[in-house]
Amino acid sequence: MDVEISPFLKWAGGKRWLCKRFPELFPTTYNRYFEPFLGSGAVFFHLKPERAILSDRNPDLVKTYNAIKNDWEAVHDLLSNHARSHNDKYYYEVRATNPESENETAARFLYLNRTCWNGLYRVNTKGIFNVPRGTKDNVLLPTDDFPSSQKALKRASIACRDFSKTISLSRKDDFIFIDPPYTVAHNLNGFVKYNDKIFTWNDQIRLRDSILAAAQRGTKILVTNADHSSIRSLYEGIGEHFPLDRATVISGDASGRRGTTELAIAIGYQPNRSEPKSTRDRPGLAPKSGQECR
Repeated sequence: MDVEISPFLKWAGGKRWLCKRFPELFPTTYNRYFEPFLGSGAVFFHLKPERAILSDRNPDLVKTYNAIKNDWEAVHDLLSNHARSHNDKYYYEVRATNPESENETAARFLYLNRTCWNGLYRVNTKGIFNVPRGTKDNVLLPTDDFPSSQKALKRASIACRDFSKTISLSRKDDFIFIDPPYTVAHNLNGFVKYNDKIFTWNDQIRLRDSILAAAQRGTKILVTNADHSSIRSLYEGIGEHFPLDRATVISGDASGRRGTTELAIAIGYQPNRSEPKSTRDRPGLAPKSGQECR
């Protein structure tokens, strides 16, 4: 597939910027592609692998991907109905629903994702989506290309499960892209604070151990995470570390939308670039400052 596919979901911490600015970090050859924290699927749609195993713990997210894979036309028709009815009152009415069918779940998920505050996915203690109405009114987007998305997803299996199960399926020369919710052992700032309840520090340790086991099987792995001392310590001596400059836009406070860095860790392969470990040490390699595009 030569066509460029734009992800149909916005996602806090999405990786469109990584694909655009640092494509050399991805290996050029591998067998199967794995992504255990699917989110917007930006890297999957960028690489368009021949065989993929995708997963996430969010059941509505997984239903949305499977619905696009199986019957995107039905999802688009239902989404069009949401677009025609969209207003503030309608948003909260839809938010309060709990559809049973996969296609209706997908249309609701896409509608809320595109009209809620900043594309944030957050649930309360009862597991109910509770993000308020945002400022965007576009429900159908010019970048929507559901037929191409379906074609890519037809080559993938998509499941709702814990990351450890998906990672355990990898074998020698497979490639796993791992972009977990960002949590750190201290100092919850930026969009990190939204994830400390759903992905704890113990989960970070479990993830590190799953990664080490996969690396011992000969799997190629690229991990992205918060560029924080606790994360760097957790992965000390594991792979090659690349601090990558970017900007964060998740904060509702303008003072929170500032330049920051994320940490990329390549394990089991050599990225196709010759710069030192820190991109900040070599002029011209760090990405230009700007808002993250999800």
